[in-house]
Amino acid sequence: MAGMRPMTPLSASDTPVVMSLLVVNGLAFLAYMLLGPAVIMGFGLWPLGTEGMTDRFGGIPGFAFWQLLTYGFLHGGLFHLFVNMFALWMFGTALEQFWGSRPFARFYFICLIGAGVIQLVVATMAADSGSIYPTVGASGAIFGILLGFAMMFPEQRLMLLFPPIPIKAKYFVVLYGAFELYAGVTGSMSGVAHFAHLGGMAFGFLVITYWRGQLPIKPQRRLLR
Repeated sequence: MAGMRPMTPLSASDTPVVMSLLVVNGLAFLAYMLLGPAVIMGFGLWPLGTEGMTDRFGGIPGFAFWQLLTYGFLHGGLFHLFVNMFALWMFGTALEQFWGSRPFARFYFICLIGAGVIQLVVATMAADSGSIYPTVGASGAIFGILLGFAMMFPEQRLMLLFPPIPIKAKYFVVLYGAFELYAGVTGSMSGVAHFAHLGGMAFGFLVITYWRGQLPIKPQRRLLR
């Protein structure tokens, strides 16, 4: 995790999308605490082809399209929620202030759904090998935000916590992405959706590249500098 100095003083009215996402994620976690695993069973992201299958806990849900959105508002624990929401607040507020609320919201949800699609493929392949699990968490969208921050503010210096050294945003994201790729390919740190993280970054890169008019398909108007 990294820290940075606030770019300008912000209030909730300056970044309504970030503030709304913080509230909704908090409420979803409260629902999980009150209702238990039933929330994950209904709204987590499940692999394809698991309908009707059972394990020692009973029936396993199948995939439904709404899960590509709802999985991103669920978190398996308080630490998981805190890390994602802290990064959303730290980096997302800067992007929403820079881009405006509507482009930021589009960017966030494209990264979230894109990460879910990548993770759906990976989880379905794992299910074919007998490993069935749901995916939850906003991490895919958060990694898209990290990528977006590095592209918008590449020279911004961040202060790492471990180790406590300064690093430019562009180098931080490259190193973090390389680590996620290594961890995903080698299977280290099991239980972490590394490919969802990479998927969020990949979709974030495509969106920004499209907005800048650098893809064969051109936007009607450029929204980013």
